[in-house]
Amino acid sequence: MTLHRGSTGLSNLEGHTEFDITWPWLRPGGLRPGSTAVLRVKNEASSLPFVLPPLLRACDHVLLVDNGSDDGTPEVAREAAARAGRSDRLTVTSYPFSVARAGAEHLAQHELSVHSLSYFYNWCFAQVTTRYSWKWDGDMVLTTEGEVSIADLGWQVGNVQSIVRVPRHGLYVESESKGYLDLGFRNAEEWGFPIGPDFVYTKAFEWEIRTTPVGVRSIALPQGLCVELKYLDGEEFAHWTDPASFATSFRNRRKRREWEVFHALKEGRVPAGVHEITAPAGVHIVDHVTHDWLPHAARPLDVG
Repeated sequence: MTLHRGSTGLSNLEGHTEFDITWPWLRPGGLRPGSTAVLRVKNEASSLPFVLPPLLRACDHVLLVDNGSDDGTPEVAREAAARAGRSDRLTVTSYPFSVARAGAEHLAQHELSVHSLSYFYNWCFAQVTTRYSWKWDGDMVLTTEGEVSIADLGWQVGNVQSIVRVPRHGLYVESESKGYLDLGFRNAEEWGFPIGPDFVYTKAFEWEIRTTPVGVRSIALPQGLCVELKYLDGEEFAHWTDPASFATSFRNRRKRREWEVFHALKEGRVPAGVHEITAPAGVHIVDHVTHDWLPHAARPLDVG
C-alpha cells in the first residue's frame, strides 16, 4: 500500500473521496460483537434465494455489495430476506466502479485504484461493524450442517484471532431437478477473518489476498458444509481475464478443475468424483443437495 491517509485508511488514485476507505475498527465506539457475511455480487439473482436464508440465520448480519448488476440482484436479495423474516439482518449497498477481472487484468491494475480487486475488497469490508467477518460469494449455499456450524462459530471466534477455512463443493446445475456435485477435488479456502489492522486485502498475482499474521490459529471445518452453484447454461468464467491461464499456473488448480468439469458436463461426460443427482418431484435440486443429499451422505465424506 503506497497511498495512505495516515493510519486511518486509504485514498484511491482517482480522487473519489466518497469512496475513500476509513478502517472500521477506528469508528467511535469500536466494533460490536458478532459476525457479518460480506457478499460482493454481480448478477446473482438466480442464486440469492438459496444463499441468503441460511446465511441470514447463521450470521448476525449480511452485507451485500452490488457491483453493477442488471438482473435485479438487489431487489431479489431484499425479497429473499423478507421471505426469511430476516430483513433486519440485511444491508444492501452498491459499488459503482467496474472492477478488474481476476488474472492478467487484475495484475495490471494499481491496487489503490477504485477498479482494483484489493481496493474493492478493502472498501467492502470497511463497511462491516462487527468484530468478525465472513468473505462470502453470491453463489455459496450452506447445507443444514453448515448453517449450524457457522452459527456456532459466530460467538466462539468473535473475540479471538482465528481464521476459518470453509470447504465447498461445486454443484453444477443442469435444471431445477438435476445437478452434478463435484466431490473429486478438495477445496477449503480461508473465508472467516477478524476485522482489524492485521487482516486487510492486498494485491496478489491473479486475485486479491487477505493478510494474516504469523501464528494466528487456523480452524478447518469438515467437508460437506457448503456448495458453490454453477449453472451449465451460464457464463461461469466471465469474471476471469483469460480462462486459458488455468492450465499454466499452479495457483489455479481449483479453477482448472472447475473448467474441466464444466466443459465435460456440457459435452455429456461425467468426470470421476462427480455425482449425478436427481431431486424428488417438487423439490429443487439445490434444496435437495443441501438439505438432504449431503447431510445424509456417509461420514467421513469421501472428497478428493
